[in-house]
Amino acid sequence: MRSLLLIQLFLISIVAFAQQDVFQRLPLPDNGRVGEIVSPAAFLGYELGERFTEYARSVEYFHLLAANSPRISIEKYGESYEKRPLLMLTISDETNMARIDQIRLNQLALVNAAKEARPQVQSLVDGHPVINSYSYNIHGNEASSTEAAMQVAYELATTKDAALLAALKETVNLLFICINPDGRDRYVYWANSVARNTGGQEPRDLEHYAPWPNGRTNHYWFDLNRDWVWGVHPESRGHTTAYQKWMPQVHTDYHEQGYDANYFTVPGTTPRNLLLPDAYETWADTFGRANITEFNKKGLSYFTRDRFDFYYPSYGSSYPSVMGAIGMLTEQGGIGAHRAVETEDGYVLTLRQRVYDHYTTSLAQVKASARNRKELINYSVDAWNPLNSKASATAYLIENDGSDYFNDVLKMLLLNGVEVERTTETFSASATSFRTRVSAQKQYASGSLIVATEQPRHLFVNSILSNDLQIEDSVMYDMSTWSAPLAYNLEAYAFNRPVMVDTEPVTEVEESGMVVPVGGNGKAYAYVIDWSQRNAPRALAKLWKAGYRVRSANEGFVADDGSEFGAGSLIVLAGRNLERERSIETDMRQLAAAEKVNIHRFLTGRMKDGNDLASTRNFPVKPPRVAMLVEPPFNVYTSGQVYFLFDWETELPVERIRASTLSQTDIPKFGSRYGMADLNDYDVLILPDARNLEKVFGQSGQAELKRWLTNGGTLVSIGSSAEFFTKRSGFLKQQEIVSPDRDTSQESKLLSYSERTDYFGKQRIPGSALKATIDVSHPLAFGMKPEVYTLKFGSNSLKPDLGLQTVGRYATDASQLLASGYASPKNLASLAGNTWAGVRPYGSGRIVYFLDNPHYRMFWRGPSRMMQNAVMIVPGM
Repeated sequence: MRSLLLIQLFLISIVAFAQQDVFQRLPLPDNGRVGEIVSPAAFLGYELGERFTEYARSVEYFHLLAANSPRISIEKYGESYEKRPLLMLTISDETNMARIDQIRLNQLALVNAAKEARPQVQSLVDGHPVINSYSYNIHGNEASSTEAAMQVAYELATTKDAALLAALKETVNLLFICINPDGRDRYVYWANSVARNTGGQEPRDLEHYAPWPNGRTNHYWFDLNRDWVWGVHPESRGHTTAYQKWMPQVHTDYHEQGYDANYFTVPGTTPRNLLLPDAYETWADTFGRANITEFNKKGLSYFTRDRFDFYYPSYGSSYPSVMGAIGMLTEQGGIGAHRAVETEDGYVLTLRQRVYDHYTTSLAQVKASARNRKELINYSVDAWNPLNSKASATAYLIENDGSDYFNDVLKMLLLNGVEVERTTETFSASATSFRTRVSAQKQYASGSLIVATEQPRHLFVNSILSNDLQIEDSVMYDMSTWSAPLAYNLEAYAFNRPVMVDTEPVTEVEESGMVVPVGGNGKAYAYVIDWSQRNAPRALAKLWKAGYRVRSANEGFVADDGSEFGAGSLIVLAGRNLERERSIETDMRQLAAAEKVNIHRFLTGRMKDGNDLASTRNFPVKPPRVAMLVEPPFNVYTSGQVYFLFDWETELPVERIRASTLSQTDIPKFGSRYGMADLNDYDVLILPDARNLEKVFGQSGQAELKRWLTNGGTLVSIGSSAEFFTKRSGFLKQQEIVSPDRDTSQESKLLSYSERTDYFGKQRIPGSALKATIDVSHPLAFGMKPEVYTLKFGSNSLKPDLGLQTVGRYATDASQLLASGYASPKNLASLAGNTWAGVRPYGSGRIVYFLDNPHYRMFWRGPSRMMQNAVMIVPGM
């Protein structure tokens, strides 16, 4: 026992020495007081790396720098959900800062330089600084980069180093100081609160285990590093808008990885976006080597060309590349490291080193950009020139189906600076359909969107709209497709020849809602909201909140004037809401305007075709009491997507219940001062994606679930959670899972160790678009189209049977199943014709299955209405 105590004291003393030594070994410059400017350490009262800095304190410091340095300006480009300011610093030498507005305008002129004569372009290039940008701390628990940004900004503001001063003359540096302040503060406040006075370097210490949902994500538990393109969140819309105002030549996205890993710098690995200029790889290597040169001086460990690809274009490292810049990634070992941690090889990694490493590469980028100023500007000018495009498409057409998803795509394109036209006449031309992949002559309606590829952002346009990007390597870090028309389930076409049609530019999205009279003036009999409208679920939530009684149409119907309404349309009968008689008209007008939905006002309940409005086949939908289980083993991202969909977009209350506090789970209970949650208090239970669900619902928990279902509960299960409610776990022996046969080929048995990762990696489906049919007569599919693209990860499906109401079904022809991305023929054959979304009645209740996430990252929107239906409509069916 005494020897063990001596060993522990010895380890603590070693770590304390290492902590103290690292500040001497990796010093951060202190240039002394310059006017009111002091170093971060002097301002904060501690050395960077001794503790984590709360976001508000770092904001104070950045404002101090901007207020007192002629080399720095600060701009608020947005605000997070939790009202924290989103800030960007602009840093250059005094001369450049005095004409910074003109420099920005010149930069945008270079973006459009393909329209100008070469001598005019070169006159802009001469004397024009290269634009550098940095995005720090997009993952909140990767907190060292905002710490480093303080030192970077201080050094650039106060340096007297001749080489760095010269580099400032050649560069304008844009620092997005913290992309995700909500997530950062969630992590930082927790980390500081658990810091041990004696250090917590032991890997098993509490300091290295932040609680669910951790700080990586934003307020709604989203990974913002997948949202650069889509702009679902205000943080992303803000920094994308700010980025578009500058269109830099060079950008680096700052990250951390597991603490046992050494520093990653570019170049990365495959797959690559093959549309990028050939010179991209050479430039990435140039900047990577600039970082390596600095690391070699200090003996700092690093690696390149491994683990990280930049294929998915909505990363902070790949988005700039499809915008004509050299987009890059750095990954510092550090997630979970807190202030210090002993790594697997016995090395003590400190927060100070993580700060120092990011500081070092940030300055290396300034100098490397300055050394290559003219060449980098010319790289971007060439990348923005559509004549250099490698893609064959001349334009993409997206049909205007009148849906709000069409508007979503238009918003996304405009957010990213894309030039968009609207056709003002019908025309006929040959194009390749995204849905059929067949090229044919077709007539296109007036009002369609035309996105020509002959524009500066052609790289972005082809990367985001194409459904046929070439993949050199199917083993990838993220998903393999993201084609916007597929994600939003729109009809789209690719042209390979110039399109001759009259068009008009589109610069904004027109959205409105109104009360539409049907049958003239007079006393209202009912109000109807077609359920296919994007904001119809939000309107329903508002009606419930106001106390209205609402019905859902069991099937479609046609009014006397020919107006058609789909199944699921909401019916508010005036005679069933007599207590709102005086206010109903005003309420409906306000609701239509606020939620941008069209509400039809009927004078009669008799319909031309279909059920009358007061038919008993049109069933009442009542506000459900909804719970969603959270904390381990439930996936943070899937939970966040459900949370966002209902809390922010739909405004329907969904209670987030810790699995350990639900009485009916088999997780050990340690008591709660506020009591336990009871499943019987809820009508709907949502289970986000979770593995090992048997640890949540063991034998007794499953019995409780079955009892609740029998009594009328609706269970909504996603991903791995959906697979649990099958024969595989024993919960429901009638429901079978279909999986492809395990690879037992002789080829696989003889693989070398080095070949195994690639070989078996290609057996999975890494996020690919599959064609699916939808039973739109089922309440789970109300408001949807009969065909949709579902985004598939993995290779499991549900076996159809008479007891399962199949709503979403993969296309039956395996050769036609894959719409975009990668999937092996074996996996496609296994999936073809099977179920991915369905409902199984259970007593008076039902189980809703979503093997594929219907609203992945909230940009794959085609199937997303199914989740709202599952919670708001299905319980009343």
